[in-house]
Amino acid sequence: MSIPQSGGGPIEDMSQLADYLAEGCKPKEDWRIGTEHEKFGYCRDTLLPLPYESERSIKAILEGLRDEFNWEPVSEGGKIIGLLKDGANVSLEPGGQLELSGAPLETIHETCDEVNHHLAEVKAVADRIGAGFIGLGAAPEWTHEQMPLMPKGRYKLMDGYMQKVGTHGTQMMRRTCTVQVNLDFASEADMVQKMRVAIALQPVATALFANSPFFEGKPNGHKSWRSRIWRGLDNARTGMLPFVFEEGFGFQRWVDYVLDVPMYFVYRDGKYIDALGQSFRDFLKGQLPALPGEVPTLSDWADHLTTVFPEARLKKFIEMRGADGGPWRRLCALPALWVGLCYDQGALDAASDLIKGWDIETREGLRVAASVKGLQAEAGGVKMHDLAREVVAIAEAGLKARARPGAGGMIPDETHFLNALKDTIESGKTPADELLDHYHGDWNGDLSRIYKEFSY
Repeated sequence: MSIPQSGGGPIEDMSQLADYLAEGCKPKEDWRIGTEHEKFGYCRDTLLPLPYESERSIKAILEGLRDEFNWEPVSEGGKIIGLLKDGANVSLEPGGQLELSGAPLETIHETCDEVNHHLAEVKAVADRIGAGFIGLGAAPEWTHEQMPLMPKGRYKLMDGYMQKVGTHGTQMMRRTCTVQVNLDFASEADMVQKMRVAIALQPVATALFANSPFFEGKPNGHKSWRSRIWRGLDNARTGMLPFVFEEGFGFQRWVDYVLDVPMYFVYRDGKYIDALGQSFRDFLKGQLPALPGEVPTLSDWADHLTTVFPEARLKKFIEMRGADGGPWRRLCALPALWVGLCYDQGALDAASDLIKGWDIETREGLRVAASVKGLQAEAGGVKMHDLAREVVAIAEAGLKARARPGAGGMIPDETHFLNALKDTIESGKTPADELLDHYHGDWNGDLSRIYKEFSY
């Protein structure tokens, strides 16, 4: 979940809103890769989630990373809630999920090294205090009441509001984890092409990374319960956004969409002010009930941009949001997939050609079917297994054309990071399928086995 934004004076003209997004345009040589991933922490003896405070806790993990690995603490209300170092940050999701938001890096080799280094640090602290971490799309056993709400003002406001606007909002906050990658664009036209590919093909990522077949201790009937949760969250701020595929889509059309999304909060002097359900359009006119007479700053606009949750999200970069959290190896496969598709023009054009004939029903149908059936999904005559094979082949070609070497030149490109996905396509089994095989096979229905066998 995003941290409060900073910088930027009062908004004096509506054009500043679109201009803010356009500031993200940068030449190809400056494009970077930012990888984010979340994981669940738990107590090894009880297999219950880590509380915020105690000897074995989220607070102890953050303090251990601070003291042992020189991270700078971030506090709110006198409590440590995050860490900063070298352009990266560690933050807390509402239920205590630990998130690394990586620094913007040039290659997948670098971003994978960053992920590996972070997980090694977390494991060192966790081992010392008797905690464990596991990468899954949804908490396999824990109930809502067992997942503590972290001490962040944003989450306290959202927690109550989520219960009013959808059926699964609080499940998303406390009991889901994702891995995502943030990518750059060169121009408005480049952004449009990438956003269309990103939205249309998120169901492929959902299927390939499906890793949440359990919820509250039993199979839930979905390969990605995390994806199902997002469909029942809040229709005002989620979904496949048909307008992205309409003629005239660009920065201003995104602004119009976000302005119509009800607000959550305004951040002032280290505190979150309740603006739940209020209108940013009223805020622009100085008529926000939460702050009457005050007009927003660009920081307020940046904060509001973080409160929409579609399958791909536009800020000064594009966030790919469709994948479940997962095992160590797959955390590097997600950026490989999207970098391969989006950072080589030939691959991007091929991906655009692949989706250009799809209608609204096909895109939405694939989204729904991917969460239920994973690679066995089908919608609008499109078979997910065949589609995934083609998409990964395009991404592989894009990475080959990108030709970014690693290991001092001994590895010629980044294509090997796709191996986990190629294995999935070859076997036809997603991580969710493999978990279900264990559950119905050698685990004999004992879901507690998942912690020992699948933790980092």
